[in-house]
Amino acid sequence: MTSPSNYSTTPVSEFLLICFPNYQTWQHWLSLPLSLLFLLAMGANAMLLITIWLEASLHEPMYYLLSLLSLLDIVLCLTVIPKVLAIFWFDLRSISFSACFLQMFIMNSFLPMESCTFMVMAYDRYVAICHPLRYPSIITNQFVAKASAFTVARNALLLSPVPILSSRLHYCGKNVIENCICANLSVSRLSCDKTTVNRAYGLAVALLVVGLDVVAIGISYAFILQTVLKVPGGEARLKAFSTCGSHICVILIFYVPGMFSFLTHRFGHHVPHHVHVLLATLYLLVPPVLNPIVYGVKTRQIRQRVLRVFFPKGWI
Repeated sequence: MTSPSNYSTTPVSEFLLICFPNYQTWQHWLSLPLSLLFLLAMGANAMLLITIWLEASLHEPMYYLLSLLSLLDIVLCLTVIPKVLAIFWFDLRSISFSACFLQMFIMNSFLPMESCTFMVMAYDRYVAICHPLRYPSIITNQFVAKASAFTVARNALLLSPVPILSSRLHYCGKNVIENCICANLSVSRLSCDKTTVNRAYGLAVALLVVGLDVVAIGISYAFILQTVLKVPGGEARLKAFSTCGSHICVILIFYVPGMFSFLTHRFGHHVPHHVHVLLATLYLLVPPVLNPIVYGVKTRQIRQRVLRVFFPKGWI
């Protein structure tokens, strides 16, 4: 796989994250909207989690799924964004070998977990709209527990090898990652070894996992749309369209930038590098901001409970 001469170079013990090599002068300005989005994402998801935890009336399967989604968003934001802001504000570009691959492991595990959660939530909406009488018997706490276990097990088994394979590569000489995060491709291309297996496995698993989730979500919303079109009365139909439309927008915002970044990293050699970096960073921030708003605040029960928990009577 490698020639002995490659190993004569001093092994790499840390990496340097260079977010925008040619645009470092405006990183401080970019940090302002990023920090605001980070605070909004953390605050909104924490507020949603606390509300669901404190309000016994929200201890139902649908709200447990929302809690899981918020928890995944918080972990992803905390894994990546503080380091990005440290680079922008204090020029703290170095990241240790172990910390880099830990970040890669969390991103490779939790992003597909979020994808799987979207799939389960789409199925939840499908049962609620297409089979409302059977909903209480199908979507139970036991169902949520099994779905959560499946989400964790699937991604642990299929996606854990991605950072493990990258960490086993030999890194010598080059240690500058032209990215704000320890993305698999950005790191593995610095290796002295051949990365054909890594790239092939990462591509195959990502397409398999995300592809199946997207197909399942598409089928669920196709059945939902078919059922909604049969609903008599314009107001009820409009309400259903509004709810499903906002959900689909959030799902598209989660998948489209991620798939664009994933595919252009491999095949889009003419796309400017700073576009890749910016998309990868925003991809980890925008969905966590929108998820609690669309899935939480737009739901009347949650909106009322949030006001009751955080704005007691007499405060507003």
